[in-house]
Amino acid sequence: MLRIVKFCVQNETKLQNAALKRFIATTSVQCKTVQNTEKTPAAQTENHSFVMHLFRGQLESRQVFPYPDVLTDEQRDTLKMLVDPVSKFFEEVNDPAKNDAEEKVEEKALNGLWELGAFGLQVPQDLGGLGLTNTQYTRLVEIVGGHDLGVGITLGAHQSIGFKGILLVGTPEQKAKYLPRVTSGEFAAFCLTEPSSGSDAGSIKSRAVLSPDGKHYILNGSKIWISNGGLAEIMTVFAQTPVTDAKTGKTVDKVTAFIVERSFGGVTNGPPEKKMGIKASNTAEVYYEDVKIPVENVLGGVGNGFKVAMNILNNGRFGMAAALSGTMRACIKKSVEFATQRQQFGKRIDSFGTIQEKIARMAMLQYITESMAYMISANMDVGSKNYHLEAAISKCFASESAWYVCDEAIQIMGGMGFMKETGLERVMRDIRIFRIFEGTNDILRLFVALTGIQYAGAHLKELQNAFKNPAANLGLIFEEASKRVVRSVGLASPPALNHFVHRDLANPATQLAKKIDAFGQAVEMVLIKYGKGIVDEQFILNRLANSAIDVYTSAVVLSRASTSLDKGLPTANHEKLMTEAWVLEACERVDANLKAIATGKNLDNFTKLSHISKNICESTGVAQLNPLNF
Repeated sequence: MLRIVKFCVQNETKLQNAALKRFIATTSVQCKTVQNTEKTPAAQTENHSFVMHLFRGQLESRQVFPYPDVLTDEQRDTLKMLVDPVSKFFEEVNDPAKNDAEEKVEEKALNGLWELGAFGLQVPQDLGGLGLTNTQYTRLVEIVGGHDLGVGITLGAHQSIGFKGILLVGTPEQKAKYLPRVTSGEFAAFCLTEPSSGSDAGSIKSRAVLSPDGKHYILNGSKIWISNGGLAEIMTVFAQTPVTDAKTGKTVDKVTAFIVERSFGGVTNGPPEKKMGIKASNTAEVYYEDVKIPVENVLGGVGNGFKVAMNILNNGRFGMAAALSGTMRACIKKSVEFATQRQQFGKRIDSFGTIQEKIARMAMLQYITESMAYMISANMDVGSKNYHLEAAISKCFASESAWYVCDEAIQIMGGMGFMKETGLERVMRDIRIFRIFEGTNDILRLFVALTGIQYAGAHLKELQNAFKNPAANLGLIFEEASKRVVRSVGLASPPALNHFVHRDLANPATQLAKKIDAFGQAVEMVLIKYGKGIVDEQFILNRLANSAIDVYTSAVVLSRASTSLDKGLPTANHEKLMTEAWVLEACERVDANLKAIATGKNLDNFTKLSHISKNICESTGVAQLNPLNF
């Protein structure tokens, strides 16, 4: 190894050998993602996203370790003053079963929510809201999620996405005009989805054209499945607008966001949709016919609508993890109360290993979801701009975990869990939508994988460019060459995690550190093999995303459990047990996923799965005859 290092130092120009150049060239990838990574080395070093760096096999600790605690004493006291009234409201005033049966939030409950200020939790106080931080918001949303997800969607569609664009990118004039209204009785809605445009938000057909006098945009089109669509007076609407490039003079259509009032005229809606769950929330089609929108109601700039939409959705996703952690907590409580009272075969059923495993896994999933929600909200509160992949992961993980937890709660309760009066069948129906809306989990997994791969590819592109002037970039070239030499002879060490965690969690931290290194190597391997073509390899991208989810969730709970152990909290040892169990199994899943994308027989099986799907689609259903052959 010393001879190779010496060779690298003395012969930097010779490092441009064919093999290394081929390695660098094939690992440069430009992926079509909705998030642009930084374009300069200086900017890249400022990205503090744990997940982004994971794709380079690097440990970026600042947003994960130590577990964040961002509330001031005053903010904590304010939150404590709000928790009891909100909890009491949902226990004594709101009736989730009645809301579900009547398919609307009862008027008494709706009025009570407005009086509590629940529709303006994060609006500044001087504009009529409560001015809460993201962390304070998380705690209250958690309470809502534990009681009534239908009400939660009504609240979330209003403030998490409905007027969130005004809060994030609105002008001072727009904020002064609209935020007091959305906190004092006027509903808001986020209007993006169309019949031909679901996950592909850029393909919307609604169109807004500037009027001849230049004072208004004339909007025509329709939107479907709009939460609060039949209630909203104020809407964030996305439409195609013609935009002329100042340099080329060419005019193209680009999406623009608008603040639309129902009072502008030409805004109508269809009847409430009949849904599987969240029946209490209003969902309707909204139609726009020659709606005159003042030019000052453009939100975020003409042609920037796609960026505005993604900003809104990325900013609000952590709220789903918050709500669903509350839902899981309620499901666990209900099933455990049953399990500790129900006797079968002369024993309480919570003494049986099968039930114990269910309860333990339910508890771990809730702990992880809760931990992510508060970590991401804290990162946002301290000004992080690099939380989008983590928020996407929290949404995927929370929605899938909540479904599992509710399903297992029903299973523990047996026939009683299946009964309407228990309330879990309503919760299960409500939970199902969370894997679909505000970015389907399938699309978000691709978002995580492709954005991370693009970030990894940008570094390798930088190395490729370094070879154009090797004398001036010797440090970078030497670092990369040395890293690969050390790895090739088996002397590489994974990123160190132990000094970030409590000593009692050293073993799972070591396990996880090895997976961070292995994940980075797997990403390099994929880039070498597929190059730009990786964007079409969804079997592989999904497994990379699943691995990233397992690594990030493991890091989060290692951080939280370490803080609990450091502080000597009463539940610290319980948290330690959950963390050890989770990290062990998560690392095993990472091994399996990384093996699957590198092993010939697994890759061949992906091809078989693709062919099976094509056969079925060509047959418009199951392809084989039944066993009787007719």
